[in-house]
Amino acid sequence: MNGNHWDVQIRRIFGQNESYLLFIIIAYSVLVIFLNPSFLTLENLFDLGKSSASLGIMAIGVFIVLLSGGIDLSFTAIAISGQYIAANVLIATGVDNILFAFLISGLVGVCLGALNGLLISYYRIPTFIVTLGTLNIFHGFLLTVVGTKAINSAQLPKCFKIFGAKNVLTLVKPGGGSYGVSVFTAIFIAIALLSWFILKYTRLGRGIYAIGGDREAAERAGLNVARIQFFIYCYVGILAGIAGILHVSLIRYSNPTYLVGSELSVIAPVVLGGTRITGGTGTIIGTVLGVALITLINNSLILIGLSSFWQGFFTGVIVAISVSLSSYQSRKNVTI
Repeated sequence: MNGNHWDVQIRRIFGQNESYLLFIIIAYSVLVIFLNPSFLTLENLFDLGKSSASLGIMAIGVFIVLLSGGIDLSFTAIAISGQYIAANVLIATGVDNILFAFLISGLVGVCLGALNGLLISYYRIPTFIVTLGTLNIFHGFLLTVVGTKAINSAQLPKCFKIFGAKNVLTLVKPGGGSYGVSVFTAIFIAIALLSWFILKYTRLGRGIYAIGGDREAAERAGLNVARIQFFIYCYVGILAGIAGILHVSLIRYSNPTYLVGSELSVIAPVVLGGTRITGGTGTIIGTVLGVALITLINNSLILIGLSSFWQGFFTGVIVAISVSLSSYQSRKNVTI
């Protein structure tokens, strides 16, 4: 009896997408370390965490949308709009405060996300059509009305650069210098935990899963589907606004043409993490692991001697394989 119990537990663990993903991450890391031993350092791991924070936060937003059975293509336009408008407002007003920048970018994000939510939840327009349209509307408005001139490092308010270098934990190197856990990583972890709590322990979170599983059944169960969808797109907007500030603080440069066009790079880790594009299935842990693998691949290509142009190729392959595996698992479960 005990043997059967452990057999069931082992099958359950290895039947989860997260387990396979973790195994792939470990195996790929071993390969990279074999090709370039300098890859495995604590400093490099901290840097990977910092560089993946903006991607990870946007991925969590995309994950929640996909979980509800929808799709959002406008989040990159929202992120760059929040970032660029915040930077210009700080320059124009002379207010050099990172919290003010987050406030402006977050407000821009929630307003643009609310527009998506209104069109989708109350007018019941398909999510793909709405967000494909608003992607171009938001970005076109930004370039036409706000401007097209990039803000270089010298023009950028100092608060972005100070924030970009801030750590929540700093370690000193034996030979001098320091490194540590970036505040970016802490924000990413906090948002991941908040989103996990909402999905697991609140009626709202259960409603998101229910809508993704079967919208009609969710409505018959008494859930206010329109209100839940409106929340989802407002939440994605806020996350995109936060990610935009992290992005400009990381690269110390604000260009209104950045981010837009990189939607697949954000959707890829979500799908890779086991979230079905049809909705109803997926986890925060899977998304975080997907972000970790994509970041690992993108940052290790040069270390193992490959051109950075291979990033797009590997991203496309990963998405194709992930969707195929999800489809296969769905058919297998139906057969069983």
